[in-house]
Amino acid sequence: MINKTVSTKHKDIKAIKRGWHLVDLKNKILGREASNISFLLQGKNRSDYSPFLDTGDYVVAINAKYIKITGNKKNTKEYLSYSGYPGGLKTKSYKEMLANNPILIIKYAVNGMLPKNKLRKKRILRLFIFPDAEHNYGKEITNN
Repeated sequence: MINKTVSTKHKDIKAIKRGWHLVDLKNKILGREASNISFLLQGKNRSDYSPFLDTGDYVVAINAKYIKITGNKKNTKEYLSYSGYPGGLKTKSYKEMLANNPILIIKYAVNGMLPKNKLRKKRILRLFIFPDAEHNYGKEITNN
């Protein structure tokens, strides 16, 4: 008897039903939750996972403004943005980002944990982040 491993092909992706996951970030540690979210976006929780195909699920993250970080990073962590021009380096502290736009904190962390390839942009588009517990997606979402 010969057993063959059947791998997912690119043409089979359209037939794949993507799942939806609800992740509550309230009082969770940023890095650990970002790695769990990137795991779901890549589809590593599925049996038909392929590293070169986009088989991941949708993720809805709620309570982003209640995320925690460990150590002294609350006072020392900075987010950099550089325009490419001389004097174009802008920095924002973690406290400023948490007060103004906590969604970007989660997005930057998850984006950094996804593989640096052509699928990264498609995967990050399946991530929906909300600062509070209210979101506009259905009740068919499974909790993680």
